[in-house]
Amino acid sequence: SVFVTTYNNADTLDACLTSVAFADEVLVLDSFSTDATPEICDRHGVRFVQHAFLGYGRQKQLALEHTVHEWVLFLDADEMVSEALAGEINALRASASLGAAKMCGYTMPRNEQVFWRMSSAYTRKNAYLRLFYREVGHFDDMPVHATVRVNGKVGALRGQFFHFGETDIHAKVAKVNAYSTGLVKDKLRKKQRASPWVMMLYPPLFFVRSFFFKRGFSNGWAGFIASVVGSFYVFMKYAKLYEQACFERDGARHMPDGAPAMRSPMERYDQPV
Repeated sequence: SVFVTTYNNADTLDACLTSVAFADEVLVLDSFSTDATPEICDRHGVRFVQHAFLGYGRQKQLALEHTVHEWVLFLDADEMVSEALAGEINALRASASLGAAKMCGYTMPRNEQVFWRMSSAYTRKNAYLRLFYREVGHFDDMPVHATVRVNGKVGALRGQFFHFGETDIHAKVAKVNAYSTGLVKDKLRKKQRASPWVMMLYPPLFFVRSFFFKRGFSNGWAGFIASVVGSFYVFMKYAKLYEQACFERDGARHMPDGAPAMRSPMERYDQPV
């Protein structure tokens, strides 16, 4: 089974579903899209289920529970399986390796769109666990970047899949702003403390790792911009966490008499991410 969660993903969904036509079952769990997402699903003949959005981890877990086959592959609606990866998965099925459950899951490298281009072949790719035996897998409850956990041995596939989520700088920065707020909420829930030193020191280290060690420089100026925005993402997470700590500590102490009432930053930006 392949499963995908959607909300207004008409721009990328057709490519996503076309790339997994080899699956025995394709299930789409939709959060009541208002664009052409339902029509695209109908055209591809997938199982289409709708449910209000529960959060990234819980929504993916619900989609997993709707699938019927022992092995599952999950994708985001802005991702697409390459022909090489599809062939590798089909070879595993033909050899009965999946049915024998010698592995409980498989990671696969993801090739990212970097604004106006795809990532260079020389850039180090992150590998993600996406294919797994459904009886031993479950999703964590992270508010963003929810991932699957499996109890068992995990192998690695060489075929890649593509991610088209960051089509331009505006979209990337908007995602950075929303995701950083969601991650701060998770850190507050776990009672993690804010440190201005992490806010100051970690972003430049992230840039060095992204641009040099992960070879973002091979993507030219697009790679430079992506590494800078990625550093900004790291900065925003810890800056917002520190901002919330200062609000809880000081309240309106530094504001003049008669100033508008202050609200918690996390309350002010309490919106879906």
